[in-house]
Amino acid sequence: MRLPACVMAICAVAALLSACVPKTEGAPGDLLQGDLDALVGAGAVGAIATLTDHDSTTVASSGLADIAAGTPLSTDHPQYVRVGSVTKSFTVAIALQLVSEHRIELDRPVGAYLPGLLTGQGIDGDVITVRQVLGQRSGLPEPAPSPETDEFTAASKGRIYTPAEEIDLALRHPASFAPGDRFEYSNTNYIVAGMMIEAVTGHRFSDELRDRILIPLGLSHTYLPAAGDTDVRDPHPTGYALVDGVATDRTRTEPSLPWTSGALISTGADLNHFYTALLAGQVVPPPLLPQMLDGSDMGNGMSYGLGVGYTELPCGAQYVGHVGGVPGFSTISGATAHGRSVTISYTGTPETVDIRGMLTRALCG
Repeated sequence: MRLPACVMAICAVAALLSACVPKTEGAPGDLLQGDLDALVGAGAVGAIATLTDHDSTTVASSGLADIAAGTPLSTDHPQYVRVGSVTKSFTVAIALQLVSEHRIELDRPVGAYLPGLLTGQGIDGDVITVRQVLGQRSGLPEPAPSPETDEFTAASKGRIYTPAEEIDLALRHPASFAPGDRFEYSNTNYIVAGMMIEAVTGHRFSDELRDRILIPLGLSHTYLPAAGDTDVRDPHPTGYALVDGVATDRTRTEPSLPWTSGALISTGADLNHFYTALLAGQVVPPPLLPQMLDGSDMGNGMSYGLGVGYTELPCGAQYVGHVGGVPGFSTISGATAHGRSVTISYTGTPETVDIRGMLTRALCG
């Protein structure tokens, strides 16, 4: 389920960001609340958003945290959610720190760091570059959707995967295209990125994440669950996905499958702080930020750089962030260089999501 969730989320952003949405007027909290109510009205079970404007923070919610208990989704405490592919922004930030330390080179082949890993039909790790992996231009395929690649099924069976096993599942398929030919989103790229970070540093990815990003930024409500840790820390909403048309609990999933491509758990405030710090040059060294934002046109006004998506909003501000979708949870998070940031997370499957409108009202208001 990992591939459809992530790709659908990315495509939704690309499509919906193309709509012409004028700058809106009104109190940010009221606009935010209206957007969350609309999400729930469209079929989401619960929705929560955190809007940060410099030192001011507004948190709003709508709907339920749990259907069976009838519990409203509370804003009294930070709510942990699975943020899916938002993880990629953290992974690429670590990789770019290593670039600044001259331990990784963006235009060197991946095989220089992971010799012999990437071999297959049309796949050669001595040809694919680090930049192509981080920018989703490598041609590396996704594993075919199956029970083997479903996080919920793996959790229910107690099945844990190693990164090498995931790469093996992907390499059963031929390359999607020649390296550098085009953009195509593949979670395999960011499993490779995580393995490369571990190979270069000699440390677990989770340790590098902690020491390079979480502790320096004070992100005390963000963590990468260990393999086999299928729960979400409290407090958290129940994650719901549609199964045969019924909202079904999919909270417990196996994190070793998405790993460095999508296993992170966080809160709205932490994600807002991360993206604001990123654009302020406090995460990735400032000279590397232009490379992070030099990406591929996804169409409809949206581009994908190195681990981030970006677009110009109607007010002229540039949104930089990522979307994430995993079984039960969806998140969009990002910031502008003007110090305003927003994270919107929801459970369930709404029929429509006006992403561009929500971003415009949050970041341009």
